[in-house]
Amino acid sequence: MALDLRNLPLDYLAFWRERHVCTLTTLRPDGSPHVVPVGVTFDPEAGLARVITGKSSRKVRNVLESADPLGPRVAVCQLERASWATLEGRARIRTEPERVADAVRRYAERYERVPRENPERVVIEITVTRALGSVRPLPPAA
Repeated sequence: MALDLRNLPLDYLAFWRERHVCTLTTLRPDGSPHVVPVGVTFDPEAGLARVITGKSSRKVRNVLESADPLGPRVAVCQLERASWATLEGRARIRTEPERVADAVRRYAERYERVPRENPERVVIEITVTRALGSVRPLPPAA
């Protein structure tokens, strides 16, 4: 089910703050999908999803090898039991130290662990253009 990016349900946003392994789907140069497990953070105010990774990874190469001047279309997804959430958008690689540090901070907050040092770390920054999902309702407030 497609959702309004300007008015995402609270339970959907909460699901993106919970600790879940996600997948990132990029396209290889031959057009075949490359799906890998990743950690993702979602900043709905900025409209950005972020994945930290090494600069020599296949997922980074897939983004960099795209001929699309707007950046390749990618998707990140997470699920737990009957709840699922997908964010689609355009990806670009960010190498600026402040962007990498911000993405690491966000990752550490969501996944409750600081990732190991990696001088080759970059950020796959996804400008979210579509949100889909079906998420269980939040429990009632006590």
